[in-house]
This record gives sequence, structure tokens and C-alpha cells, in this order.
Amino acid sequence: MRHSVFGKSLWDGRRGLIGWIIGITAVGCLYAAFYPTVNTPEMADAIKAYPKGLLDAIGFTDITSASGYVGSTTFGLLGPILILVFATAMGGSAIAGEEEAGRLDLTLAHPVTRWAVLLQRFAALVAAMAAVGLVLAVALIALSGPAQLEDLEPANIVAASAQLALLGIMFGALALSLGAVTGRRNLAAAGVAVIGVAGYLANNLAPSVGGLEWLQRLSPFFYQSGGAPLRDGFQAVDSAVLVVVSLIIVVAGGLVFDRRDVAV
Repeated sequence: MRHSVFGKSLWDGRRGLIGWIIGITAVGCLYAAFYPTVNTPEMADAIKAYPKGLLDAIGFTDITSASGYVGSTTFGLLGPILILVFATAMGGSAIAGEEEAGRLDLTLAHPVTRWAVLLQRFAALVAAMAAVGLVLAVALIALSGPAQLEDLEPANIVAASAQLALLGIMFGALALSLGAVTGRRNLAAAGVAVIGVAGYLANNLAPSVGGLEWLQRLSPFFYQSGGAPLRDGFQAVDSAVLVVVSLIIVVAGGLVFDRRDVAV
């Protein structure tokens, strides 16, 4: 396995991957476990006292239902932020990190093309995000009884976790491609941060501003959770958008990387 770029990427990053899986799953389950304290008439009355615009902005419009609460916390705020950070770190180091460390030239000295290196590193990123989504889904399904989340269908939990993984893949693809184009991890991270913040604001704030509702559909966060997968199940169109955008980003980055002078 370690003789391929794909296998070596996963092997070299195994400790970080395990740590991120544990961290993201622990945070998601921790917040899900608090649902019984939120599912009370007192909390429902308190939520009604908040301005609707504020609730829309922070995504807490329906936190007294199981799907609304877990969707707003684990899959609406904390999960996306954590997986964005992880994906940015992994994607940014895949090409740019190797180049800055002076190891990329050693990889390219082997009988492997730049496209093969880029695509296998992207495949490792996909596998890592899939692992995060799978473990998170299994943990939440196991926790659904003790946390009084019985209303959540296991298939819907899997769907929400899959779309969270797809969001991570898209941002990871962006970090990987920006790193492949620039050769700098900091520039890749900065680019992802700008797009991530802009996307989050467009998804959460734009619908509250007259005439700017269309901006929401430009946000990757909309395609991750806008279709409410925890309530309505797998969203094929939204998932397809994230997949297609990820592939376009990788191909665009690969076209530049294949022709760029690599720092050695």
C-alpha cells in the first residue's frame, strides 16, 4: 500500500487522520448528547423570544426537534467548521506542503506523472473524509437511543454525514488545487478561509436580506445542509453539485500544476 502515492499519503497522515476522526466525532456526539436538555417546553418558549433573523443567521430556527438540533449543531456549525479545517490542512499539505519541504521533487523523480500524484493525493483526501463521515454516522446512530434521538432515521444520519464528508472533499480539493497552483500552503489556506467565510455568510445571512437570496445558492454550505438531509434523507442533486464542483476544482488545479515550474 505504501508503494503508491495514494497509500503513502494515507500512511504518512494516519495519526492526524485518527486524531481528527476522534475529535470531530467526539464534538458531534457531545453536542448531540445535550439534546434532552434542549427538548423542553421552557427552551421552546425561550427560542420564541429571539428575533427570527438572529435565529436564521445562526441556524437555530428548529433546535427543539431532534433533526433541527443535530442539524444545527453537529451538521450546521461545528461539524462543517472542523471538517473545513481538517480538509484545508490535508489538502494544503498534499502538494504545497511537500513542495515547501523539498520532498515533492523526490516523488516526481519516480516514474509517476504530476497528474497521477495530484489525483492520488486527491483520492487519499476523499478516503479520509469518507472515514470521518462513516465513523461520525456510526457513533450518532449508536448514541441516538441514550440521547433521545429516536426520531432520527439511521439512513438520514448516514445521508447527513455523507454530505458533510462531501463538503470536506470540496474544500479539501480547493486547498489541494490552490496549493498545486501556488506551491504555498499559506496561500492555499487563505484562499479556502476567504471562500469558507463568504460561503457561510451567504448561506446564513443572505436569505435575511431582501434581494440577496440568490447568493445562498452560491454557497457550498447550502448544498451540504440546505436540503435538510437529517429530516428528508439523501439529497442527490445537492450531493452531485458538491461532487462536480470538487472535480472541476481538481482538474483546474491539475492543468496549472502540470505546467508549472516546481520549486526544488
